[in-house]
Amino acid sequence: MQDEEINTEGTAFAMELVKGTVEHSQEIDGLIAKFAPAWPVEQIPVVDRNILRMAIFEMIFHKATPPKVVINEAVELAKTFGSESSPRFVNGVLGSLAGQHSAQELEATNKRER
Repeated sequence: MQDEEINTEGTAFAMELVKGTVEHSQEIDGLIAKFAPAWPVEQIPVVDRNILRMAIFEMIFHKATPPKVVINEAVELAKTFGSESSPRFVNGVLGSLAGQHSAQELEATNKRER
């Protein structure tokens, strides 16, 4: 952050993402394991794993950014910093999570309205 001009709001948001991701790391890794069952979390490349962790924190715990935006940003990070297969992997995991999470929220809303 020292090398780039980032405003106070951007810096605070980045720090909130990092802090929240660390605080919820066990829950987040459990979600990664659930939505990428063929890949043990420890075997996912470190860049992909950390992109997924931050995106999942932002989607599930922070909830200030629409899931589609979070997914798009995560895919762009994967394109820039990951391997050739990273964008598709990140998109698949986050898309599956977002689909199930949206379905659960819809079900919870429907139960409350009854």
